[in-house]
Amino acid sequence: MNLKGANLVGGSTQAAEWVRHRERGSLWLLKIMAFLSLRLGRTSSRVILYGIAAYFFLFGPSARRHSLRYLRRALGREATARDRFLQILSFASTIHDRVYLMNDQFEKFNISVEGESMVLAQASIGGALLLGSHMGSFEVMHSLSRRQNGLRVSMAMYEENARKISGILAAINPKGVPDIVALGQIDAMLRIAERLEQGGCVGVLADRTLGEETTQAVMFLGERAYLPTGPMRAAAILRCPVFFMAGLYRGKNNYHVVFERVADFSATSVGSRRLAVCAAIERYAAVLEHYCRTDPYNWFNFFDFWARPAGNRSP
Repeated sequence: MNLKGANLVGGSTQAAEWVRHRERGSLWLLKIMAFLSLRLGRTSSRVILYGIAAYFFLFGPSARRHSLRYLRRALGREATARDRFLQILSFASTIHDRVYLMNDQFEKFNISVEGESMVLAQASIGGALLLGSHMGSFEVMHSLSRRQNGLRVSMAMYEENARKISGILAAINPKGVPDIVALGQIDAMLRIAERLEQGGCVGVLADRTLGEETTQAVMFLGERAYLPTGPMRAAAILRCPVFFMAGLYRGKNNYHVVFERVADFSATSVGSRRLAVCAAIERYAAVLEHYCRTDPYNWFNFFDFWARPAGNRSP
């Protein structure tokens, strides 16, 4: 199998904005919430979320500016303070609920699933790439693989994030750490191919670029944005189907998991690969935009998503 050119191995001399400006407080926030949540229970410990959300609501000027710009696009009107607070509270809620999901306390949640039969059918004959985004909860989707026999889900992410996430999740539940493929490793594509050949699914968050890498311009919420081409190019080279995935938080203890097929490269010829990849990225952007409009408070990119990445290259 020729894996050349997939461009999933990280590395950039000019980092994107989200890399230069890390999300604030995520490490200590998770540790404190994990400790209190398991002892107080979900209902009682959720009171703390309002204080945390209020802190970031008041003391995050850059995030506030970018959040308001996104919400204005997604809502189709000027965003209010309530809108922005609900977005932050949704983010905090998904982090909080990760503690219980990782400890297999599924009975605490009402989880509906749309499109799971397609993914299970594909897993029975071969693997698939699951393209997600920084929207909703990945952990509620990963919990499906622990509840559903025959569905094995690994996660591919940039090396530094992989180390950080692995350490945090191990602190929450050492036995529940998901299988993570670090994209900074030279054998990352081979490891992904191995999991697909075994009928597993590999999840990749495909809405952020590291910076100096190939991107494709798409219209997203009415304005030009730039999505990395690496994940979709990798799927084309691996000749596998691609599904959009999202675990949407819908208030209280409700989650809705969605899977939508966005491409199938199993029969794509080398000559038509480039056009097929471009079309698939457009489809991914359209599906992501749809859920930004239906579930706007689930978007957790608190930076200028529409800025052209420094040093980015067209396909």
